[in-house]
Amino acid sequence: MTTPLEHQFAHVEGHRLAYLETGSGPAVLLLHGIPTSSLLWRDVIPTLARSHRVIAPDMLNYGKSDKPSRADVSIAAQARLMWGLLDGLGIRQADVVAHDIGGGVAQIMAVHRPERVRRLVLSNSVCFDSWPIPDFEPLQKSGAEEKFTVESFQKMLREFLPKGVHQSDGLSDEAADIMLEPWSTEEGKHALFRNLRRLNPEYTMAIADELATLDHETLIVWGRHDPFQKPKYADQLSAAIPHTELAWIEEAAHWVMEERPEEVRQAIHQFLTR
Repeated sequence: MTTPLEHQFAHVEGHRLAYLETGSGPAVLLLHGIPTSSLLWRDVIPTLARSHRVIAPDMLNYGKSDKPSRADVSIAAQARLMWGLLDGLGIRQADVVAHDIGGGVAQIMAVHRPERVRRLVLSNSVCFDSWPIPDFEPLQKSGAEEKFTVESFQKMLREFLPKGVHQSDGLSDEAADIMLEPWSTEEGKHALFRNLRRLNPEYTMAIADELATLDHETLIVWGRHDPFQKPKYADQLSAAIPHTELAWIEEAAHWVMEERPEEVRQAIHQFLTR
């Protein structure tokens, strides 16, 4: 099941941000991680749109959003841009559902402006000192980018992505193509390296103690076999945030919405509509 939605565009802080929008009702903001985009949620959006106004943006330097050569693309900056996007769309409060580094953005949003977050869903999220993953650390080093042509970079990414699924058929060729498309040009390659260089646990560590102050109902959805954001971090997040429930997705790893889309969308939908 895929969504036929066309991307819309909004200008925030001088940058053009792409986003998908559908449905009506309470707003829900869907945040992707690295190296994905709003299309990570393509099989989740139709279910949530039955009861919610769904906003799924491409963060700055991702997907179809602008890829400026000089801009702060840290999770702290992305959180600020997401507030700007919601402000522009006239949304005062939203449920925030987030995956991977999008989960770090969501934590910052909830800690710094708690009155604007209704409920929180964190899926296989960066947190505390869980990132960058070892696979990405060599790519953050000086000169790493120059070692790759667009073609060799695409090949490396295509070999990396299946590490995030538990079963060999858990990531389809279509899904891999969708994830890789934004990085398939020289501009895209440079953009992803800029994103990689901003993977820094200082932002999640800075708010680690403040997670205990969150009063939001929170659902943590985690692939039991995630090799990137390891299951121990799901337990750690669950212990840190007071009003939390933890839903394990069995037989799945990091790309839970690719391996187990039905389970993921039902878990999120049930949580947001009860």
